[in-house]
Amino acid sequence: MEKKRIYLSSPTMNGLEQDYIQEAFDTNWVAPLGPNVNEFEREMAAYVGVSYGSALISGTAAIHLALKAVGIKRGDVVFCSSLTFAATCNPIMYEGGIPVFIDCEEDSWNMDPKALEKAFAKYKDVKAVIVVNLYGTPAKLDEILSICNAHKVPLIEDAAESLGATYGGKQTGSFGRFGIFSFNGNKIITTSGGGMLVSEDKAMIDKARFWATQAREKELHYEHKEIGYNYRMSNIVAGIGRGQLKSLDEFKERKKWIYNRYKEALGDIKDISMNPIPEGCEPNYWLSCITIDDNSKVKPLDILMALEKENIEARPIWKPMHLQPVYKDCDFISMVEDPLGVSGKIFNKGVCLPSDIKNTEEDMERIIEIVRRLFESR
Repeated sequence: MEKKRIYLSSPTMNGLEQDYIQEAFDTNWVAPLGPNVNEFEREMAAYVGVSYGSALISGTAAIHLALKAVGIKRGDVVFCSSLTFAATCNPIMYEGGIPVFIDCEEDSWNMDPKALEKAFAKYKDVKAVIVVNLYGTPAKLDEILSICNAHKVPLIEDAAESLGATYGGKQTGSFGRFGIFSFNGNKIITTSGGGMLVSEDKAMIDKARFWATQAREKELHYEHKEIGYNYRMSNIVAGIGRGQLKSLDEFKERKKWIYNRYKEALGDIKDISMNPIPEGCEPNYWLSCITIDDNSKVKPLDILMALEKENIEARPIWKPMHLQPVYKDCDFISMVEDPLGVSGKIFNKGVCLPSDIKNTEEDMERIIEIVRRLFESR
């Protein structure tokens, strides 16, 4: 008999979603836009502590529109975290921009402010900075924002993985000119697919909504003066998001329990380190990750294969963007001499452990036993 599948991070429904979906069906608001979209934008903005939000089909779309909003044109340089998923930087290419990747620091796995300063010393004409809050842990957002402000360059905060996390008591996604969120199926809350662009700039959020609805002018006929996109969220999807948002704080606590359970159970294995939590922030603990000492006889692939053999999903750390073939010609700024950078070393020795909200104590024991057995047998 096949053992129960344990997922990395799958959707967790609370039942409230169905109420909003049913209301959409009952009122025939199943097409894009509608009351759920309007309310989801309002409720998300209120939770994050910003004034305005635009609900979109993905976090990628939100980054794309944020880059358009700050005026990225062909040939413009954009600084971007290297240790991230490709969706963070691909929209730079959509607009013909030039990504320059910034290495991370060891104590947060996020953009290194010193490397960012070094990048600004090298590039004098920079149009935007995209900072990522990796795996739900905030970057040093005050330092990074201060550097951007000193150079008069807008900050776009990729909070796709960090909804609900705080830095200095302030919600992630609220620090930059724009914040972006993702509601993909594996995120802490989901709409099955979807994203949100947030900002204090009402005019720019309105403009983003305009672009996201094919840039249709307010005419009786179909009039277009700009290129637009089919990026708006549907009323059905937004209903799922409204229901999910009500469980966000509960989900955060469960994710934190999972992280602490791993930390406690694996803490005596000298070759294992958990993903770091810097002072002054409260992550949402989206994914619990470990790194393995370079000299360990157990390698990340050993853990991945051992877990998969037992029908348990785990994944490598994101492969940094400066090491991706598609971005091989892009510049990479680091405070270390090694071309891998700090981010490349983390990738080489890291594993994302199953962090599903539905993990039971029995599930956790099963995962932990497999990992411990590997180290105890070598």
